[in-house]
Amino acid sequence: MTTLFDRDRASILNTYSRLPIEIQRGEGVYLIDTDGRRYLDFFGGLAVNSLGYGYPSVLQAVLKQINAYMHLSNLFPQLPQIELAERLCARSGFDKVYFANSGAETMEAAFKLVRRWSATRGKNEIIAFSDAFHGRTMAGLSMMDSIKYREGYGPFLEGCRTLPYNDTKALRDAVGTKTAAVVLECIQGEGGVMPLDPAFAAELVALRDHFGFLIIDDEIQTGMGRTGKFLAAEHYDLSPDIVTLAKSLGGGLPLGAVLVRDALADVFGPGGHGSTFGGNPVACAAGIAVIDALETGVMENARLSGAQLHMGLLDLKTQFPMHISDIRGRGCMQGIVCTQPARPVLEHCLRNGFLVNVTRDRVIRLLPPLIITEQNIETALMHLRNAFADWQLPV
Repeated sequence: MTTLFDRDRASILNTYSRLPIEIQRGEGVYLIDTDGRRYLDFFGGLAVNSLGYGYPSVLQAVLKQINAYMHLSNLFPQLPQIELAERLCARSGFDKVYFANSGAETMEAAFKLVRRWSATRGKNEIIAFSDAFHGRTMAGLSMMDSIKYREGYGPFLEGCRTLPYNDTKALRDAVGTKTAAVVLECIQGEGGVMPLDPAFAAELVALRDHFGFLIIDDEIQTGMGRTGKFLAAEHYDLSPDIVTLAKSLGGGLPLGAVLVRDALADVFGPGGHGSTFGGNPVACAAGIAVIDALETGVMENARLSGAQLHMGLLDLKTQFPMHISDIRGRGCMQGIVCTQPARPVLEHCLRNGFLVNVTRDRVIRLLPPLIITEQNIETALMHLRNAFADWQLPV
């Protein structure tokens, strides 16, 4: 009998390691497979499904927009784009928005914006940080140092270099009059849920004020309320010049946005950059519903639930010091740093109806929907407790 996995292997390029379950539908914070089994989802569609599955206002907004029109050329002004841009600017304090389809596209747009801005200023270098993830375009790969993502794709774009994350001395030694921009994540997601050091952030801002470069804040995974604030940068006095958003922005539909301040608003003119599908009206309608949901209690729930989850994970660390070396993260973005490769924990949880992810081999990354309840968190902690209790370390 031909299975879904057989058909997948026969027709789709092998670029993903599939999990061994067939999902039929989603419901709230759960995914349900073809056998009717329910999985508590702390995988979160890789931080996309911030409102879980089937959130009523998102579904209503999508259906309403589909019945109006599903696509227009970007040569027309579109009400869903305008209303979403207005909400993003009002909530973030930025002045203008460029819409794309994904996080990788927003980073590409930010890269091009910096290049064009810096062309007449004698600045030609973009600095990024080790273990970051900025997408899989050539610009994104050029701003990363992970062999896993870069191997076989060089040569990369000139003028890009990476420094150790949170290393203030390395940053101070590297930036100068030729620095056009510094790009960073306030919490490195693929880098193992590694938060930005406040002292490092303060030094970055001081250096920006002295040398006049731009700060690009990659909020693709951390933005839209995931850390308990609309942008993770709000936890710091960072005041970035450019912010990139995607993932949860579209409520499950492909959507990205670049936020800029007025000083950069005229760098791109007509034809300077663009995207046929960027700012799709159906995705923008979903994005409006997502922001409205955040403002009516969901973001506050992310803050409170994230604090409850973090405290529960710290308790697990106390119970299992042989397995857990650190707990780190903010809000509904938490990482369990393990003493050994953590795949056995993932597999134990999967077998028992709980979905988590592992990054950097030893970090269990938890990205639950922002609508999780106290009971959902207690269930998640129970699964993790059982997984660590059953985990046998190599002798």
